[in-house]
Amino acid sequence: MISDPTAIVGGILVLLDLAIRITALIIVPRDRKPTAAMAWLLAIFLIPFIGIILFLLIGNVALPKKRREKQAELNRLIAQRADGLDLAPDRSTWPDWFASLVRQNEAVGALPAAGGNTAQLFGDYQGSIDAMALEIDQATRFVNVEFYIVSFDATTRGFFAALERAVQRGVTVRLLADYVASRRVAGHDETFAELDRIGAKWSYMLPVRPLKGEYSRPDLRNHRKLVIVDGLVAFVGSQNLIDRSYNSPKNIERGLKWQELVARVTGPIVTATNAVFLSDWYLESDELLGEEANLRAVDVPADPSADALVCQVVPSGPGYDEENNLRQFLTLVTSAQRKVIITSPYFVPDEAMMYAITSACQRGLDVQLFVSEIGDQGSVWHAQRSYYRPLLRAGVTIWLYPAPFILHSKHLSIDDDVAVIGSSNMDIRSFALNSEVTLLVRGASFVAQMRAVEQGYRDAGRVLTLEEWDREPAKATFLDGVARLTSALQ
Repeated sequence: MISDPTAIVGGILVLLDLAIRITALIIVPRDRKPTAAMAWLLAIFLIPFIGIILFLLIGNVALPKKRREKQAELNRLIAQRADGLDLAPDRSTWPDWFASLVRQNEAVGALPAAGGNTAQLFGDYQGSIDAMALEIDQATRFVNVEFYIVSFDATTRGFFAALERAVQRGVTVRLLADYVASRRVAGHDETFAELDRIGAKWSYMLPVRPLKGEYSRPDLRNHRKLVIVDGLVAFVGSQNLIDRSYNSPKNIERGLKWQELVARVTGPIVTATNAVFLSDWYLESDELLGEEANLRAVDVPADPSADALVCQVVPSGPGYDEENNLRQFLTLVTSAQRKVIITSPYFVPDEAMMYAITSACQRGLDVQLFVSEIGDQGSVWHAQRSYYRPLLRAGVTIWLYPAPFILHSKHLSIDDDVAVIGSSNMDIRSFALNSEVTLLVRGASFVAQMRAVEQGYRDAGRVLTLEEWDREPAKATFLDGVARLTSALQ
């Protein structure tokens, strides 16, 4: 007697569904944060077949083994070269907590702190690109450029022209661009054709080309933004090399404009900044550059003035075993004694970060958060909004930067003399999935510059109150909650 085929298929599907659930319970929680594990398990239990496919595609946060081994090799090499080299001789003036933070950052990121630096902030979008181009025009040896997004357009034309002039002078120009992010913007073919015409050496970062044997989780991206000239001057910050509308028809239709913050840095710390670029260049090209593409830190002129800054470069990302930037942010917030001021376009903190921020309020600190009034990425914006009520109830002052601007700056300052600026958002993606770089700075003169920038945000924006937030429609807050759940998938 032949059994009913429908019943057989149904039975197989039931068994397969059960097998998926049991297997997920065993595999998903392994070496994963409880919140992320719960989010994945919820997705797999609600939509088993789709959920397991998504987990197989984007459930592994690690880069390929060979790449992680190369990063570990670079970290050992950097540590060997820095061994016994004290670039921050004024350590006796540091608070104990800051000395501990520097040791922590060096342990996870390999790069030591250095004194004798200067830093100037640029909040003008075109002005920062023009400042980079001006430095490139002074280059005599090399220019190293690394951006998440690179585009040859009306805004960046002067930057590309400076690169061309540098090549014509015999200066070596190297450029790294994230594969996925740069290729999805308008005019990407013209951009890289222009780099070829100029004579620049360039490479994609983290290419996703399975047919060429180049594949990793497609949303693990290199999000860093760096320019280094001759090993003497560096630019670090949030800004990509593209028009402030990102040349997106959707953004142009909405009138969106990105607001950024970039630091121009000089002094021995430029060598560490360049080490991040050289590491990424090696990871992508297998070319391990030496003195032809860097200076020794001891050969970089140091600022002898009382306003000289102590700085430390902190790289982070899936190539490292620890969430370097998250650890740094947590230490800063928990060490603050008077104020904590956070600026992040995508604010989706993990549980530890939320506890640190709300605990700072309970300790009586002035805690402020600057975010955009509107969002450019729907799911992230809704996930961010889901944190507003607990933050407001804890006593955080939330400042909304007005439309049509997207406040894309990424910085954190505590008290009056310590700050961080760089490419890292205060979100789970930047903590674990993206390769980021931040610059830790100790110096009242630098924080004073940042305070002026923050005041500009206040002058332009407005405070969000708990009373206003309580009037948000239920439909919007429902979407916020759903987005918050999915944001934990990592």
